[in-house]
Amino acid sequence: MPIDPAVAIGADLGEVGFAWTPSDVLLYHLAVGAGADPVDERELRYAYERDLRVLPTFATVAANLRTFEPPALKFPGVDVDLAKVLHGKQEIDLHRPIPVEGKAVARTRIADVFDKGKAAVLVQETEVADESGAPLWTARSSIFARGEGGFGGERGPSDKIEWPDREPDKVLDVPTLPQQALLYRLCGDRNPLHADPAFAKAAGFDRPILHGLCTYGVVAKAVVDAFLDGDPERVSAFGTKFAGVVFPGENLRVRVWRADDRLLVTATAPERDDTPVLADTVLRSR
Repeated sequence: MPIDPAVAIGADLGEVGFAWTPSDVLLYHLAVGAGADPVDERELRYAYERDLRVLPTFATVAANLRTFEPPALKFPGVDVDLAKVLHGKQEIDLHRPIPVEGKAVARTRIADVFDKGKAAVLVQETEVADESGAPLWTARSSIFARGEGGFGGERGPSDKIEWPDREPDKVLDVPTLPQQALLYRLCGDRNPLHADPAFAKAAGFDRPILHGLCTYGVVAKAVVDAFLDGDPERVSAFGTKFAGVVFPGENLRVRVWRADDRLLVTATAPERDDTPVLADTVLRSR
């Protein structure tokens, strides 16, 4: 069996030392759509090194910026074909704003494995600290492996959000670029699903799809700009569930509700009958 929960759960995936520079941050921001208006002062906070501020979603790529090979899902107790894999959930807790440059160490473990029947869900947790040992962020990602369930494990907890019974406080229409996936993959995710038409077709898609984490970054930026005055340092946590795919060049419709200290968010593809692409999304601010 490709997944052995008894071996996988709790497995230590080791630690990785990494560093990033303002140029890395600028590349990431451009890859999630920053700089569309190059004379807008708020856009220049993302796209120009003067007064540069870091989107919290940069945490998802910081450790992999120097990765030039496609990823593999081969860990203790886990050996899964990459073509079967989709990103299920992503959460980031920011212990403080991400600096524009720095060095850090990431320590990752497999926190859990859930059995969804026709699929398995692998939950990875990564703790990141700077050179002094001070925490920077904690990231949790859930990987959805099609065809790998049915091993008799726990299904996992329900985390659906209770939505306000009213219209959203704001609806944002957010574009993506036709070349968005080709640009985003330079941030470290070289999965051919996002660039190779033949690979995408073999995985069941008409054409390459946008990285889920790119959509995650695009939506985070849109919400920060609309509700936090374009100041990403105010974000303390951001989590989402990937509900569907985005094709590069599509528009996104982002609906946002205020709920106490949280912003509740959904994102859909309006050109495909408002198909959900991000669900149960929550941004918390400082």
